[in-house]
Amino acid sequence: MTPWVLLTAAIATEVAGTLALRGSDGFSKLVPSVITVAGYVASFILLAIVLKSLPVGVVYAIWSAVGIALVAVLGKLIFDDPVPPLAIAGMVLIVGGVLLVSASGAKTH
Repeated sequence: MTPWVLLTAAIATEVAGTLALRGSDGFSKLVPSVITVAGYVASFILLAIVLKSLPVGVVYAIWSAVGIALVAVLGKLIFDDPVPPLAIAGMVLIVGGVLLVSASGAKTH
C-alpha cells in the first residue's frame, strides 16, 4: 500500500479512537474504551510504517491537522459539541499551514 493510503488509515483510526474516548465517559463504558485503545494503537502502528518513507514533519502535520478538523466536525455532529467561529477560523489556519508544508516539496526517503 502507498504511504498516503496508510496515512489516511492512521488518521481514520486516530479520529475513531478520539471520538470513542469522548463516548467512553472517562473509560467507564467498555466498548468505547476498547475502541479508543485499539484506535490509538492502530494509528501509531500505521504512522510508524508511513514514517519509513515520508518525512516526519509532513506526516505529523497532516495527521494532526486533518485529525483536529475531523474530530471537531464529527464531535459537533455526533455529540453536539460546540464549535465556535473562532475555533473554526483556527482550524482553517491549521489546515492551510499543512497545505503549505505539504507543498514545500518534501520528498520521500
